[in-house]
Amino acid sequence: MPKLPLSLRLGAFLILCLLLMVLASALSPTDPNATTPSRLAPPLTQGHPLGTDILGRDTLARVLAGAQNALYVGLIAVGIGLSLGLFLGVLAGYVGGWLDQVLSVFLEALYALPALLLALLLAAIFQPGVTTSMVAIGLAAVPAFARVARAGVLSVKALPYIEAARALGMGHGRIMLRHVLPNILGPLVVQASLAFAVAILAEAALSYLGLGTQPPNPSWGRMLREAQSYQELTPYPVVFPGLAIGLAVLGFNLLGDGLRDYLDPRKKGQ
Repeated sequence: MPKLPLSLRLGAFLILCLLLMVLASALSPTDPNATTPSRLAPPLTQGHPLGTDILGRDTLARVLAGAQNALYVGLIAVGIGLSLGLFLGVLAGYVGGWLDQVLSVFLEALYALPALLLALLLAAIFQPGVTTSMVAIGLAAVPAFARVARAGVLSVKALPYIEAARALGMGHGRIMLRHVLPNILGPLVVQASLAFAVAILAEAALSYLGLGTQPPNPSWGRMLREAQSYQELTPYPVVFPGLAIGLAVLGFNLLGDGLRDYLDPRKKGQ
């Protein structure tokens, strides 16, 4: 068994810390929206390990609740991008012809729309909120997943055993499920890890702009926006959610890079 890359181990450790934060938020008796008389308390204050914000809310409880929100938004958004991107990519790569050209043009047009622009469009049609941000981030991730799936299908469908399966009378659906999809899952897993980092960062940005998670629900991006007005009085309400965003994004990026190296057959013997 090849040795796990250092980036993969570091990424897995940071993501484990994120999961522990989510678990701690679920088990913590502290209400992240509860206010106290201790406003702008510094870290290590009695009962407030990371201090409090301008309203006296516990920073640690809000950071932990923000981790739960980030993981939830990331899972749904990546799930949307992966499912739609996989379907369109496999369809374009396996069928080919005019359908491949039409889907490629559609995906290129969708790729030109960033998550922020999609969120603004959806917010204008519906209303700002966590659902709007999840759908916008998921749709923005579809072209990347579709490209990976299409490239994998094009490389796999030309292999001899695919031709042999067709010669034996195996249907297209069975060929895709038994022979095509298992051989393209590796790159898709890597892309999903990288897309998770983008989703967390995009959710924080949308919440900062007021298009994502709405108050009073805690969000790392929302915490940064609220603390910006009084950061000259104390920097801690800005530092801790910003640090959480950075470590979460770094963890998923390291995990994606590590999985890419680990699953690369050219590096198996190194």
